[in-house]
Amino acid sequence: MYVSRSPRAAWAALRCWPTRRWIAVASATPAATLALGVPTALIPTPLFSRSVPPTWWNYPVLIITALLSAVVLATYVRDPAVPLGDDATARSLGSFGAVLSFLAVGCPVCNKAALFLLGASGALSYWAPLQPLVAVLSLALLTEDSLRRLATEAACPVRPGA
Repeated sequence: MYVSRSPRAAWAALRCWPTRRWIAVASATPAATLALGVPTALIPTPLFSRSVPPTWWNYPVLIITALLSAVVLATYVRDPAVPLGDDATARSLGSFGAVLSFLAVGCPVCNKAALFLLGASGALSYWAPLQPLVAVLSLALLTEDSLRRLATEAACPVRPGA
């Protein structure tokens, strides 16, 4: 099923959001920031550490990922006045985008898959230069998911025939 992903329709849906959806965004953003930032050691804690220090772009990706994830999550908050779309493709795009964000901002030699497949020097030589591209892809997928979910809300519902 094709779903329009018009930024204009998405913005119209955001303007009509009830307060409880904005509360969901406000509470989910810090939770998503912690869920992504703590295991990747972008937020320093005694639980995790990094072998390679974070780069400048890790923090904007962390914040944008948290915001987009919170918006997607808030679209699942039920509002009887707004019809919700059911787009399985969008759900998988958002999930895949979040996983890619985790891989993008994580330490290249702390990534067990990269370490196993490439070794420590290979992870630094091959995986680390790819991480910014993975970050862009992850943000694109999360943005696409957000636009689809929001544009679906703004669309006129189709009433079933009698």
